[in-house]
Amino acid sequence: MPVPRRVVLASGLAGLAAAAIPATMATADSDLADMGSPFEHFTQLRRVIIQTDNLIGARYVLPALQQHLASLAARRRAAHGADAVALLTLETRYEELAGWFAQDIGDQRTAHGHTAKALDVSHITGDTDLTAYILARKAQLAVDTGHPADALGLAIAARRTARPGSRLEVIAVLHKAHAHAVLGESSEAHRAYETALVLLGHADPDGVWGSWLDAAYVNTAQARSHAALGDYEQAAAGFDKALAMLPPAYRRDRGVYLARAARAHAGTGNMSLAARIGTQAVGIAAETGSARIIEQLDRLDQALVLASSEDGVADFRASLDRIVLQPA
Repeated sequence: MPVPRRVVLASGLAGLAAAAIPATMATADSDLADMGSPFEHFTQLRRVIIQTDNLIGARYVLPALQQHLASLAARRRAAHGADAVALLTLETRYEELAGWFAQDIGDQRTAHGHTAKALDVSHITGDTDLTAYILARKAQLAVDTGHPADALGLAIAARRTARPGSRLEVIAVLHKAHAHAVLGESSEAHRAYETALVLLGHADPDGVWGSWLDAAYVNTAQARSHAALGDYEQAAAGFDKALAMLPPAYRRDRGVYLARAARAHAGTGNMSLAARIGTQAVGIAAETGSARIIEQLDRLDQALVLASSEDGVADFRASLDRIVLQPA
């Protein structure tokens, strides 16, 4: 019997998302050579890695991040006193970032490992802001891996840990809102988003965490929850607005928003528009290997099964086949 398209795509999409990642190299003695201030060195490296990820995706930068993480850990073990504490705090941020990168490429086991280690180390540092942020990240990881009830508990714990009036409190409430949406609890999700906007209006504008957080971000997050609740009209409108406002430098995020917008438009019944938007996302998926994009394209492909005669659908499916069957 011929292999169903669904099975072929599932296999190919998984392979693309987890495209070969080089193993982390052992830390060489030369890595421990004098580099001036290790804290400033690794802080700057982290900034550069984040900027690079925005452009080309996590599958290319995760191996480099893991190598620098090993080097950072070696420097931290050789340090003493306040220097060791500062490096340990920075190491925790590296672990969290590595967990996020692994999640983006679909390597959930590695994502859980790095994020769990980050949480453990945050308790050692005594940095409650860091602990609250990582609890929120664990909530995000839980809902994205199909465990919304766990996500809800983690989000509640994150808000309990966050300083009142901080942006971390807003982040925790956003993850709580989306967990409610995935659980089908529409009223609770709506109230949580309203709470997030109120808290954001009074949040400390100079906080280190969540500097990117604004009303537009909250509205985009809510668009995703609208989709989870089956309210595709509002979801599509929210993603379309987010795409119009997104800076060009956020290439991978554009792919995520395009894929989610396409799936939302398919939910409204506008299959032709969904296919055209989805085709734009395919190219970014091929560039970045982002599992968050690929998951939505997989769902879009399923939604378009009965719309093969609609304009643009055949082009979308052909472009998706090309990256699945002949990945970069």
